[in-house]
Order: sequence, then C-alpha cells, then structure tokens
Amino acid sequence: MNFLLHLPLATRHLLLAASILLLTACGYHLRGQSDLSFHTLYLQNGNSTAIASNLRRLLKANDITVVDNPELAEMQLELMNEGSTQQIISLSGGGKVSEYSVQYHITFRTRPTSTDLWGAPQTIDQQREYTYDNSLLLAKVGEAERLNLDMRADSAREIMRRLSAQNPGKPSAAN
Repeated sequence: MNFLLHLPLATRHLLLAASILLLTACGYHLRGQSDLSFHTLYLQNGNSTAIASNLRRLLKANDITVVDNPELAEMQLELMNEGSTQQIISLSGGGKVSEYSVQYHITFRTRPTSTDLWGAPQTIDQQREYTYDNSLLLAKVGEAERLNLDMRADSAREIMRRLSAQNPGKPSAAN
C-alpha cells in the first residue's frame, strides 16, 4: 500500500475511478430495501420465536406494517418450528472437547390472504463451528451465544429474500 503514496495524484485518482467502475460493472451494490410486493403482513407465532424481533425490524425497515389481524394483511407468514442445537465435533487427546458445532433451523410458510392455500413449508438451516477451551469458559459461552444471534439474523435476512420472491397477486409454484 505504501507504493500508492509515491504515485502522482492524477494516477491515484485514475486508479480509484477504475476500482469504482469495476465494482459497479460486476453488479456490486450496497444492500438496500427488499423489493416486496405487499405492504402489510401478519406474523403468526411471531411472539413465540426468537427470530421474530429480527424479522419485525427488517419488515419495518422495508416499510412493511406487521398487523395483529390476519384479515388486514396482504401476506401471512407462519413461523412453524425453530430450534438450535450444539454438537461436539472433536475431542483432544485427553478426551476434552476441542471443537463444537452449533446449528440453527427455522421452518416457515407463507400465504397471500387472497387465497386459502398455504405455500409449502420452507426450512432454513444454519451451522457454525468454534473451538473450545475450558480455561476460556466465559468467552466461549459468549462466542456460542453470538454465533446463535448471527445465525438468527442471517435466517431473518434469508426469509426477507424469500418473501421478496412472493407475489400475493399471482399464484406461484410455491403457493
């Protein structure tokens, strides 16, 4: 990076412009709002799942109103099953745990209020691994909790991507 400091200012500007042009040419863009075809959503079982707060935040950021009555919603989202597990991946020579795997899954389905048919249940599975050391117990417990939070946030974003593919006005193969 120090070699850039020795280049003339015009050359540095040209390199910056070329970098920006390459990024935009490859389709890179900042994550923005989802392109959702509905404005109101009923979140069934929305108070009994850990992912619900992430979903509500993302829906609000996309100007989607979460309503309390399914009859007032253009789209319904049912959170059917949510869970997380932790498994031992490897043991040290002394028989102590050295690596864990944490998994998170959520199953949901959608239905436009204009139809009586629910879409097929969809499942999102996430998995993360981390090393474990008994002498760093609090740090490793915190790392596992952080991984679970990250997996829920990733899953909420994936649900939003899948919702953006839904069009309540037109039936699709998933609906």
